[in-house]
Amino acid sequence: MPSRWDAVSVDGADMRVYVSAPDGAGPFPGVVAIQHAGGVDDFVRGMCDRFAAEGFAAVSPDLYHREEPSSADDPMTRMGRLRDDTVTADVNATIAHAQSLPEIDGDRLGVTGYCMGGRVTCMMAAKSDAFKAAVDCWGGSVTASWGDGPSPFDLTGDISCPVLGLFGEDDFNPNPENVAQMEAEMTRLGVEHEFHSYAGTGHAFMNESRPSYREEASRDAWRRTIDWFNRHLQA
Repeated sequence: MPSRWDAVSVDGADMRVYVSAPDGAGPFPGVVAIQHAGGVDDFVRGMCDRFAAEGFAAVSPDLYHREEPSSADDPMTRMGRLRDDTVTADVNATIAHAQSLPEIDGDRLGVTGYCMGGRVTCMMAAKSDAFKAAVDCWGGSVTASWGDGPSPFDLTGDISCPVLGLFGEDDFNPNPENVAQMEAEMTRLGVEHEFHSYAGTGHAFMNESRPSYREEASRDAWRRTIDWFNRHLQA
């Protein structure tokens, strides 16, 4: 199961993109995996590798590539500097890169993300028609705009693919009220979706390196994720 870092040009600069593909020639269905506040770290790269083991080629863009390389700011501070217009440019460049790779079938792309990446997942499912399926993992702040444009919630009616949502009932962002609001909006606008919330579970429940990790919820969420992508991305 080979993995590597590719360099992708966006707005005149290079952005690193982590690529993890199954063994073999492919082409395989692809998953664009959007980072959490910690960046494309061990957790996100590990999720990409897990996708590859399940037969999907995963690509994950470093959305912090515009930051100073020597920045010692904490992840939440760095995340707070992101803007939706540049994130959109970065993900679109990643889509184009994925579609250019011989190991990826560019007509069978999904998108997923964790924490802020879940928020970006909902936004990009509305802004791009490249995706055939989306999985939002505890994406918060969907009603907030990062910049001057519309929020992901405002774009709900533009979502062009089925969305799976995976949440913890004890989370604070998104809390159950936030999740219910997003689900109601998808229902109202006719967006195909399935939402699942786990009792006794908070934020980042699939991240084994954190105290918030919940083995049973994580196992079930992973099974649902793979079933969702198999349903909508496999030939």
